[in-house]
This record gives sequence, C-alpha cells and structure tokens, in this order.
Amino acid sequence: MSRINTNVQSLLAQRVLGQNNHNLSQSLERLSTGTRINRGKDDPAGLIASENLRAEATALTAAIGNAERADQVVNIAEGGLQEVSNLLNELQGLLTTTANQAGLGEQEKLANQQQVDSILQTIDRIASATSFQGTKLLNGSFDYRAQNVASDVTDFKVNGAKFESDELDVNTLVTQSAQQAGFVLSTTGTLDLNGSGDDFRIEIGGRLGSREFSFSEGATNDQIAKAINDFSEVTGVTASASGGTVALISDEFGDKEFVSVKVLEDADIQGTGVGIYGFEADDFGTVNTTIVSTYAAATNEQRDVGQDIAGTINGIRAVADGKSLRINTDFLDIEMTLETTAAQTIGAVEASSGEPTLQITGGGADFQLAGQVDVGGKVSLGISNVAVRNLGNSTDGFLGDLASGKSLNLADGEDLSGAQKVVEEAIAQVSTLRGRLGAFQKNTVGATIRSLGISLENTRAAESVIRDTDFATETAQLTRSQILVSSTTNILSLANSQPQSVLQLLG
Repeated sequence: MSRINTNVQSLLAQRVLGQNNHNLSQSLERLSTGTRINRGKDDPAGLIASENLRAEATALTAAIGNAERADQVVNIAEGGLQEVSNLLNELQGLLTTTANQAGLGEQEKLANQQQVDSILQTIDRIASATSFQGTKLLNGSFDYRAQNVASDVTDFKVNGAKFESDELDVNTLVTQSAQQAGFVLSTTGTLDLNGSGDDFRIEIGGRLGSREFSFSEGATNDQIAKAINDFSEVTGVTASASGGTVALISDEFGDKEFVSVKVLEDADIQGTGVGIYGFEADDFGTVNTTIVSTYAAATNEQRDVGQDIAGTINGIRAVADGKSLRINTDFLDIEMTLETTAAQTIGAVEASSGEPTLQITGGGADFQLAGQVDVGGKVSLGISNVAVRNLGNSTDGFLGDLASGKSLNLADGEDLSGAQKVVEEAIAQVSTLRGRLGAFQKNTVGATIRSLGISLENTRAAESVIRDTDFATETAQLTRSQILVSSTTNILSLANSQPQSVLQLLG
C-alpha cells in the first residue's frame, strides 16, 4: 500500500487498542471495588435484581434488630412479674399462717395484715414502675382496649390481636350448652327407715373429694342438705332441699366436674318413688322422672359428669373449659367467660341485636418481626395490668380485697378460705402471663431470629452471585487485557511507521 493520507492499519490498531484499554480498565475497576456491577451499564438486569436483594437484606437486618429489641422488652416485663410471683407466694404463706388462729394473738394477726398491705403496695409499685424507655409494661399500657362488651360476658382477656382497621369485631356463637353435674335424692321429705335401727349412710363425691354422711330416722331434707353443704369446700358439691328432694349439684361447670353417689347402707328406707334421679339433658333445672337407681341398688357408685360449653369465635372452633371459650390464632388470641344463662343458650352472644360480642379498639404491643411491613409480618402481644385491683376475678374477688378494711382482710379472718382462692387465682394469672411471655420469647422471637438469620444469609449469597466480582475469572481477564494492550500498542507503533516506506518511492 502506498497511500499516506489514510492509514487504515493504524486506525484498526487504534480501535482495538481502545477496546483492550476499556477491558483492562473494567477489570481493574472490578478487582479494586470487589463488585462486578458498579453502574447500570455494567449489567442492567443484574443491577435491578441485586438492588432488590440488597433492599430485602437491609429490611431483614432491621427485622432481626426488632426481634432482639422485643426480646429485651419482654425480659424486663418478666423480671417484674418474677418479683410479683415471689410476693404472691409470700402472701400465700401469710394466709396459711393466719389461718392457725388458735395459735396466734391479735397483735400477730395485725402484724400479718400489715405485711399483706405492704405486699399489695409493692405489687402496685412494681406494676407502675416496670418500664422500657419510659413505656410502662405492667400497668395496662400494653393491654387491649375493648368497647361494646356484651353483658353476657363476665370476664374476658385479649392476649393478642392483629388488625388494620379502627376496630376488630369479635363474634361468639354457642353451639353446646355448659352444664353442671348433678343428681336428685328423693326421700319424701323425711327419712323413713322402717324402724330398722340403722343409719342411712351415703357417700357424696365431687371434683375436690368425697365425704361419708350418716342420717338417722326422721332426718329432714333441710338437715341433709345442710350437712352436705358444711363440706362443700371439701367435695365441690352443693345441696339444696325442695319438697321431697335434695338436689346435689357441682359447684362449677364443665366435664372436669362430677357428682357421685354411693349408698353404703340403705337402712331399709321407705317411700314411694324414693331413690336417685338425674336432670334432663337439655334442661338442668328439670328433674328427669326416670329413676337412675334405687338406694338398695346404688351400692355401686352412680356418677354424673358435667359438660363444657362449645362454640366458635370469629368462625374458629374454640377450646372450651366450663363456661369459658378461647381461640389462639396468629391474628386473634382471646378468652372469655359467659354468664350462666348465656353459656346454656345455643346461639350468638351479642352486645345488642345484630351487634358483635365485643369490639377490640386498640392496645397491645406490636412488634415488626419481618422484613415486609404488613399485618402478616407483625406480631401483637397483650400484657395485662398486674395491679392488685386487677388480679383475681369477678366471682371470687380481687387481690385488693385483702387490704386492711376490705372484705377479705386477714386481721378479721372472716373468710380466709375466700382470700386464699383469690391469691391462688392471682398466682395462676401471673404464672400464665409469665408462661405466655416465655413462649413468645422462645417460640416467636427465638424462632424468628433464627429464621431471619437464615433468610439474610441466603439473600446476601444471592446478591453476591449477581453483583460481586469473581476474582479468579477477573484476574485471568486482567492478564489477558494487559497482554493485548501491550501487543496492540506495539502493532500500532508498526502501523504508524509503515507509511514512511513511501519515501523510498521518491528516490
């Protein structure tokens, strides 16, 4: 070639050298930054995917931090509840000590009552002082708020609820009535033992225990009922006399309750229709006229068992115990106790016609334990108020009733058994709350942290595959580019010197 205005070989060498320099610069950039994608043009689709994965990883990291923070909050609440448990156990001991009335002086009783007052004040102080960053944990700040509660609901507790609207309707439907256990003893009003000279001996049993009773000729039904009621706290069975019968009924409702009757000596009891009768299956207030057993044939124990209520809450079959219903789902954990008439009436439990049983309007402790911010990634936890005015129930009373001047105070000692029932209920409530918080820490928070950690690991790994530099591949590419740049530079030098051969044509 003998043209000098256009050096095609030089242009070719320049183009290839530019490409090789670009590849060399790209390899140097990837190796120096450690990432394969440094800007959108490096890999547009890969950049989009890696940025999405990076955002997910950031959210997962924050969710792990949230879970760890939730664990710390519950730890503080648990510490306060543990001290409340210790105080309640001490209160139980004071009750038992005070019940030993013949061995105590008045000053000791007053001293015990002063200790009780101090314990109650300390429980209230713990309830109001236990906090996390200024937020009270045990004074009801994290309890759920409810409105329009049906009058048929005697007690309820919301342990957890997740909802996005202003309120969550709770609809309860009773599908099976709650029943007590019971028998009816027919004696025609007074015992006619046909002059046998023997006592009518009978054993009455219930959930709490059993007791043997002996009745002589001429004993009235009122006397029989009174004798049985004197031991109701031992047997769990209450008696009532009406006409020629004595009804024996369990104190509580549910299939854990029973009433048993065993005749040890019938003493040749006389009378038309005397014997043991039951109640109608669908109407516990009506006696079934079919005899269950004569007294002579009741040497083998006759037993009647109560029945738990059955029903649904928000369309979910509830776990039943006596007159209480409970469901525990990811979106709603609630338990409620119905009054007797409602618990024995099949149908909806409504605040008013067509209205739900109650409405949850807010409250609870919400923790975001997932990277995706929505109702599914939220966990709600209710922590009830453990002040003494809230520990207990509407049936037996509340812990505050043990204070000086109140109905269950120890100084008067008029109802130490009732006071112990309240303390036992308070212990059960605090223990249940501690167990629920412990389950939340172990099964919800603990499992969430482990699961999120695995997700974060896999997300980071996926992002790394897309975005990070493969050093083995890139160093090989760097070496190749270095060699090509060096060789192309030499070729460009040769191409630039080639036109000088035209001078030879000029002589």
